[in-house]
Amino acid sequence: MPSSRPDPRACPCGSGATHAACCGPLLAGSAVADSAEQLMRSRYSAYVHGARDYLLATWHPSTRPARLDLDERVRWLGLSVKRHEQAGPDAAVVEFVARHRIGGGSAARLHEASRFVREGGRWYYLDGDFRD
Repeated sequence: MPSSRPDPRACPCGSGATHAACCGPLLAGSAVADSAEQLMRSRYSAYVHGARDYLLATWHPSTRPARLDLDERVRWLGLSVKRHEQAGPDAAVVEFVARHRIGGGSAARLHEASRFVREGGRWYYLDGDFRD
């Protein structure tokens, strides 16, 4: 009988690939994102893994916070990419829904349209607008 438990090797970003073949190299610094969507997926994986340094390094300097505090009670449950739209050769929007739970609370959704820019061959998260 097949197990209903998720594959622990699967990338949390929901790509269907293993973490080692997907977001793992980006989080480790041995690869860079080829697209805004790939960067957004890797940033979701970074939240799952608590990779604060990666999140800050991939945040555009003009909007990056001085520090980032991650709530260890948050459990990320899944990611759904709604759209990836190129707004030019070095700008893109990625709309997504990320599901999470805080402690033993009910699951909640974070729905955001995020803006990304590419500078010096690297994509950066710029900012985002929350959706209902």
